[in-house]
Amino acid sequence: MLEARAVTVRFGGLVAVDGVSANLQPGELVGIIGPNGAGKTTFFNAISGVLAPTSGRLLVDRTDLTGQAPHRFAAHGLARTFQTPRVFPDMTVAANIDFGLQFAGRRRGKGWSGGAGGAAFGPLADAARILHLIGLQAQADQAAGAITPSQQRLLEIGMALGTRPRLLLLDEVAAGLTEAEIENMARLIRRLRDELDLTVVWIEHAVRTLLRHVERVIVLHQGRKIADGTPAEVTRDRGVIEAYLGDEMVDPGEEAA
Repeated sequence: MLEARAVTVRFGGLVAVDGVSANLQPGELVGIIGPNGAGKTTFFNAISGVLAPTSGRLLVDRTDLTGQAPHRFAAHGLARTFQTPRVFPDMTVAANIDFGLQFAGRRRGKGWSGGAGGAAFGPLADAARILHLIGLQAQADQAAGAITPSQQRLLEIGMALGTRPRLLLLDEVAAGLTEAEIENMARLIRRLRDELDLTVVWIEHAVRTLLRHVERVIVLHQGRKIADGTPAEVTRDRGVIEAYLGDEMVDPGEEAA
């Protein structure tokens, strides 16, 4: 689906991402974690076209998109959210979803057979169905700026789904949410992956919740990838424990007990 080969991003003398490689397979639910300043969002910006890498290659379905603009990545089925939700506050919730549909819908011809139901688009066929999918149907006619911050995060996910992606990149969608809201968000993310046949990559500071729901974890520290494996493997990795000083890493099995 997406392959990052030795991606490096430098800002002057600062190396924010240092030779990170990752191969994301169709249908995976992958978490990216790491301490503050680890390079997680910068890596996201690079693999979504927001930021051109200083070196390395980015391939989507074997097509080299290195240095291409974000709309080129979107045209190949990538969609993302941001740490701060980017919605149109003066437009209605439904109109925000329609924007996503208009952005990509005209380009998705009948032969497109990626995730989200293929040519028929299934649950992503129109704004009403997307709003039902993310649980915002009751807010359809409200201004996006008038709904709660947690609902705005859901709306941004809905806007991303409106582009009918195959790979969904989620950047701290649980930030600022209550514990119950975080758990509900995690369940929604897993359901979207399952029902829409998406590949999902999720950056999150709510590490314990993420570890319960993802199947694979990539750990970044000081711009480098220090681990890549199942949650159980990663939580036992000495380098990961040291990077987190042992205070955030919890064995998923122990927490569930």
